[in-house]
Amino acid sequence: MEPLAPFSVVAPTSLAAALAALAEPEARLVAGGTDLMVNLRHGIGAPRTLVDARGVAELRGIAAQGGGLAIGAAVTLAELAEDARVGGRWPALAEAARLVAAPAHRAAATVGGNLCLDTRCTFYNRSAWWRAANGFCLKHRGSVCHVAPTGNRCHAAFSGDLAAPLLAYGATVEIAGPAGARRQPLGALYREDGAAHLTLAAGEIVTSVQLPPQPLPARYAKARARQAIDFPLAGVAVALGMAAGKVAALRVALTGTNASPFLLAGVEALTGAVPDAAWREQLGKLVQKQVTPMRTTLLAAQYRRRAAAALAMRLAAGLAGEA
Repeated sequence: MEPLAPFSVVAPTSLAAALAALAEPEARLVAGGTDLMVNLRHGIGAPRTLVDARGVAELRGIAAQGGGLAIGAAVTLAELAEDARVGGRWPALAEAARLVAAPAHRAAATVGGNLCLDTRCTFYNRSAWWRAANGFCLKHRGSVCHVAPTGNRCHAAFSGDLAAPLLAYGATVEIAGPAGARRQPLGALYREDGAAHLTLAAGEIVTSVQLPPQPLPARYAKARARQAIDFPLAGVAVALGMAAGKVAALRVALTGTNASPFLLAGVEALTGAVPDAAWREQLGKLVQKQVTPMRTTLLAAQYRRRAAAALAMRLAAGLAGEA
């Protein structure tokens, strides 16, 4: 770990004050800091100012909204996991929150931080001297992606857990910035580029997440090297609705394998069918075709691809059996 460069901390109590502070040169938003501070200790970034979001009233709380829920970006993962409304109607989201790291991390880490988590790679999340010895990388101070040296795109993987169940539920996000506020589907927050995976403009922040009023039954699971603390090597959320013994609706979302979380395409072809073993094999093949894990972790890409498919098949089977 490197010594931290000098910085100041401001603690605004309103969204307007937070946005004004973020407009200053080299300012960064921080809430729990469970990922950002580790990166800063690795010499990745040196902001002059950290804008503490924890005291911003507009970013806190979980409230009913239009039959669904609005979740503030500064809500902690512990608060999310323990909320009875979330666990009762949107259990996949509560499951994902409970699976993040350890209790101390969840007590500090926030919903917005997890959704805007920096991408990860074995060539990026290292000490400064190690990265310097390798000529740095395309994501930070270098010109080559060591995962795919002949390409021109960073392949660092997005490893936030919450995005997958939220995508499966069809959640939207509220964004605020210098140009005002807007709401958009969660998927529009991301792009498939490990070096610039968020579509937020300069000075913009996620302020809240909106859950729909009538969610499909859904579950979340992830593969990881250890059964605690680790980021997902493959995380899968499946939302499945049944009618007359057949699949009436299906949404599958994945995280941990690509540079951005994403909804599985082509699932419409799997609706209207009985979710038997052959159907699950089709689902698994569809997952394997669309995930693109690279050599960004300590485990093989093919393992992560097969793990994602196996998790999707297992979750779908469980949901169909419960219907």
